[in-house]
Amino acid sequence: MTTPAGAATSATSGTVAGRPQPQTTAEPVGGPFVRHAPDGRRAMYVASQGFSGFVANPMVSSPGWNKGYRCLVAATGGVNGSVTVAATADAPYSFLQLVQMKDAFGTQLLTGPGYAIGYEVPLYSGQFGLDDMRSPFNSPQFSAVAVGASGTGNFQFPTYFPFEFSKGYGVISGANAALLPVLQINTAPATSVYSTAPGTLPTVTETIDSDFYWLPNTPVDPPGIGTTCQWIYQPSNPTIPGGASQLVQLPRLGGYLTMLVLELRDGNGARLTENGSTNQGWPSRPKIVVDGVPLIDSLFTTMQEDLAISTSIGAYQVSAPTVTAAASSNTGSLAVTRPLGTMAISRKTSMSQRDFGLLDTGEIFLSTNPGTQIEIAGYPWGTVAAGPMTLNAIVGQVVPSGTLIQGLPEV
Repeated sequence: MTTPAGAATSATSGTVAGRPQPQTTAEPVGGPFVRHAPDGRRAMYVASQGFSGFVANPMVSSPGWNKGYRCLVAATGGVNGSVTVAATADAPYSFLQLVQMKDAFGTQLLTGPGYAIGYEVPLYSGQFGLDDMRSPFNSPQFSAVAVGASGTGNFQFPTYFPFEFSKGYGVISGANAALLPVLQINTAPATSVYSTAPGTLPTVTETIDSDFYWLPNTPVDPPGIGTTCQWIYQPSNPTIPGGASQLVQLPRLGGYLTMLVLELRDGNGARLTENGSTNQGWPSRPKIVVDGVPLIDSLFTTMQEDLAISTSIGAYQVSAPTVTAAASSNTGSLAVTRPLGTMAISRKTSMSQRDFGLLDTGEIFLSTNPGTQIEIAGYPWGTVAAGPMTLNAIVGQVVPSGTLIQGLPEV
């Protein structure tokens, strides 16, 4: 039998060279946003800005929805100079003197000094990591300031500037180059990082990357577009004389609160220790008062225990307990230490006693409005060597676009 003109036979047919192969990773249409939007990461920029500088490089677009920005600060090339290098208490995060993150419309998403925004927010929020990796100090990228008689003053630390507060919820559009967030960082003078600086200061670089969800290949949007989680560092009023019996008012809020982080500093701006060690700062039994009603009235040590239960911060990791006739004792080390002078109260335990970070229904977020008054009471507050004390608040505040989505929007 003859083959019709122009027809291919089995001996001559084949795949056209360069034909694109079908995409085999696509999900069927339907289901939640995260099913169709894989995780991605891309570079934003690398800046070389040392001490007492300003970083405000424009962001670039990413083909999807931004979850947050990874930041790695690396200081290299320091020379000792025959001095005994020493670091300040908030170093190396004090290198970031002021961090400001705004969305494309100018709404403040993160604002505060580097130790609060760069360390305390990732630590307490659950938006950076869980368990041991809650703390940026436990990151494999972290290197403390090189101090001592041979110290160079070099350091390296990671941090995370988050948008997403529940899986897929709180993300910001990254594909529109005209609607990108703005990140501004004021870097601190060397005296904020070193109490004794090296002879030659290191050169510092800041690497910013974006974590994002790729644009879905089906028509589905992330839940609650326009909803933001804001972390704003603000001092409470009034200041607190040592041993005073008084209420301290937190700044007025107006959203759904995910986490209340409290930071107590003395008159010199140094974070304070607790009653259990040097009898400084915190009351032995603080009260959290909402619109005149005590919401929490607890021993401070029990609040420490609550924090350890919900986040593991301050909990012991006991690898080899010592057993005596009386009892076993904790001989391990702290997995994640609680920064001195800080305390946090989690409202992200809707599903369990445990704060699972991005896995939460939002059912017990603390609902507030601009008229809500939150106060911290101490009767009395602890003593302080250098007063008066200032109580600062760093509060995770969800401002929804419309009604807050509760339940699990990602399932």
